[in-house]
Amino acid sequence: MKKSVILGAMTFAGLAAGAASAGTLDDVKARGKLNCGVTTGLVGFAAPNANGEWEGFDVAVCRAVAAAVLGDSNAVEFVPTTGKTRFTALASGEIDMLARNTTWTFSRDVDLKFEFVGVNYYDGQGFMVPKELGVSSAKELDGATVCIQTGTTTELNLADFFRSNNISYEPVPIETNAEAQQQYLAGACDVYTTDASGLAATRATFDDPAGHVILPEIISKEPLGPLVRHGDHEWGDVVRWSLMALIAAEELGITSANLGEMAAGTENPEINRLLGSEGTLGEMLGLSADWAKNAIASQGNYGEIFAKNIGEDTPVGLARGLNAQWTEGGLLYAPPFR
Repeated sequence: MKKSVILGAMTFAGLAAGAASAGTLDDVKARGKLNCGVTTGLVGFAAPNANGEWEGFDVAVCRAVAAAVLGDSNAVEFVPTTGKTRFTALASGEIDMLARNTTWTFSRDVDLKFEFVGVNYYDGQGFMVPKELGVSSAKELDGATVCIQTGTTTELNLADFFRSNNISYEPVPIETNAEAQQQYLAGACDVYTTDASGLAATRATFDDPAGHVILPEIISKEPLGPLVRHGDHEWGDVVRWSLMALIAAEELGITSANLGEMAAGTENPEINRLLGSEGTLGEMLGLSADWAKNAIASQGNYGEIFAKNIGEDTPVGLARGLNAQWTEGGLLYAPPFR
């Protein structure tokens, strides 16, 4: 009797999870638009341009998913979220996915009931100070006032770092990156701390970027990536493999320039499976055969997206570092498309 009750409960749970996961993909298709949560504005990652169009490294992931599902990279409603509001927006269904410099952690994955579908930027927390402060190490910041976004892993890492080094600080709580920038430049805090990529992006917008130093210490691991709700297995697969398609495309030498030619068929079976000239990968996801081709066509491969938005030739000026392909000594690695 107990066994049948347990099996019945498991079956019900499985059906409930299946209904929940099918719902998001069906909802996006029926709506004809992807609701994607992003930051309130971080140059290079997610910010409106002069024409009010959202662009950036995280925005590209949203557009790639929209292209994979709907065949249109512009079929996205971008929903700005803060460190505090982002998880509520996702849990409530206001957004279908979150792509907002968000760190994959145990508690967010398990306790908050979200599913991180991969990492699109390997980062770590750093510190930025005015050059005139004369500081060369974060360990010299005893007694400093620190601008810190609330509701973030950054807030917790900061407390851990100062405690472990037996130094003190005075937090200056802020809600958004724009507020942090304003407070920092106004002298309301000596230090701004967030992910090192965010510091570089923020510094790039200053009138005098050279007047500010990002200190050498990286005090944490911050694997940043898109996430969906728990139980959304079919939808999670779509978002996960759309991201992986961008990463794999770079490794396989598929670019925005040669995509059309390669989609017609090559001698590499994995390229053919990825781009839909053979196999049924799209069907397995509930998408068209050219889902990955559409995702890549929308923004280019991962390397092109990186170079265009945050690479060394942009004002943000980030080197690939850990975000190089595994074949180049980095951590980027897409599972096989087979």
